[in-house]
Amino acid sequence: MKNEEHKHEFLFEKINYKILLIGIGVIALGFLLMSGGGSDDPNVFNDAVFDFRRIRLAPTTVLIGFGITIYAILKNPKK
Repeated sequence: MKNEEHKHEFLFEKINYKILLIGIGVIALGFLLMSGGGSDDPNVFNDAVFDFRRIRLAPTTVLIGFGITIYAILKNPKK
């Protein structure tokens, strides 16, 4: 038997990993946009919870990030 070297291949190409990291960054940005706005006193209600940033912008950013990561997984760089 010949002693063959096994070449370890990655599952994706370099461009797929770059797009995947961008998608993960966008998801993290969306979760950062959702954070904050709480009140120090639990007996006092803060209206900042219903801000545009937390209700519309942050969830949309997270969904866009998930779309980017799905695209990175499905992208075939050999075409």
